[in-house]
Amino acid sequence: MALIAKTTLARARGCIRLEMEALQATATALDGAFVEVARAIEGVVAAHRKLIFSGVGKSAHIAQKLCGTFNSTGVSSCFLDATQALHGDLGLVDEGDLALLLSNSGQSEEIIRLVPQLKRFGVKIVAFTSNPTSELVKGADYQLLYQVPREACPLALAPTASTTAALALGDALAMVLLESRGLTRDDFATFHPAGNLGRVLLLRVRDIMRTADRFPIARDSVSVQDAILAMTKAKSGSIALVNGKGGILSGIFTDGDFRRNALTAGAGFLHERVAQYMTKSPKTIHEDALGVDALRLFEAHKIDDLIVIDRRGRPVGLVDGQDLPKLKIV
Repeated sequence: MALIAKTTLARARGCIRLEMEALQATATALDGAFVEVARAIEGVVAAHRKLIFSGVGKSAHIAQKLCGTFNSTGVSSCFLDATQALHGDLGLVDEGDLALLLSNSGQSEEIIRLVPQLKRFGVKIVAFTSNPTSELVKGADYQLLYQVPREACPLALAPTASTTAALALGDALAMVLLESRGLTRDDFATFHPAGNLGRVLLLRVRDIMRTADRFPIARDSVSVQDAILAMTKAKSGSIALVNGKGGILSGIFTDGDFRRNALTAGAGFLHERVAQYMTKSPKTIHEDALGVDALRLFEAHKIDDLIVIDRRGRPVGLVDGQDLPKLKIV
C-alpha cells in the first residue's frame, strides 16, 4: 500500500509521542529505589569490582549499550550472555560484583534462571524492568523500574517505548554517577583514546595553535602600519601586542580594529602607536588547556582569534577560528 505523506507523518509523530510519554512517566516515577541502585554502584566502584549487565532479545542490546556507557565513564562493566552464562561464562563473575538484569516483563526464563546462579557467587542483583511484581523483582536485591504506559508498536508487540525508557533510565544512572564521581574531560578522554572523539578530547591548545612565522607578535609601541605589515606577512587577522616589561601580553589588534578606526582616525593613523587602537585585556587561553575549551571561548564570546599564553602571561601562539573546522573540533 502506498504511503500517504500526511498519514505517514501523523503516525510517526504518534509513535514518538508514545515514547515520550514513557520517558516522562519514568522520570516522574523515580524515587529512592533509584538512589539505592546508584549508591550500590558507588560501592562497587570503591571496592574495585565490576557491573555485570545481562538481558535477552532487545533487552540484551540495551544491556550491551549501557555496559559500554559505564565502561566509557570508568566504571568497569561487562555483558553476560544469559544463555552462555549457564554453560561456562559464569567464570567472569566475582564476589562483590553487581548484576543489572534487564527484562521488560521481568519474567524472561533465561534471566530468572540466572538469578540464583549469580547469588551463589555473592553477587547482588538489580532487577531492571517495568514490572514491579515480576519474578525478577522478587528475587532481586534492588529494583530499577521504568514506566511504559503503552508501546509505540500498533500491535503492542515490538519493544519500542519500553526499550527507549530502559535506555534512558540506564543513561540517567550513568550520568548521575559520572557527576557524583567528579569525572573530568581529561578522565573521559583517557577512556576514549581512539577515533575522532578521542582525538578531539585529547587535543591541547598547544597542538592546534599557530606559532613562529604564522603567529605575528610585536611591542605595543610599534606603529599601526608595522602591525598591519606583520599581520599580512603571517596571513593572520590579528597580532598579539606585548609591553616592554617581560613581554607580557598587553593587547590584541585585529583587522576589525583597523577597519573601524581607519574611518575615523586622522591622516596620520598608520604612523600612530598601535597601542592607542588595540583591544586591551583580550580573551586568552593557556597553552595546556584542551582544544574543546578554546571552542567554548569562541562560541561564548563570538571572537575570531584567541591568544594563547604561558604561565607567565606571555603570548606563545594564536588559535584562529578558521582552523577549528579543519581540525574537526566543531
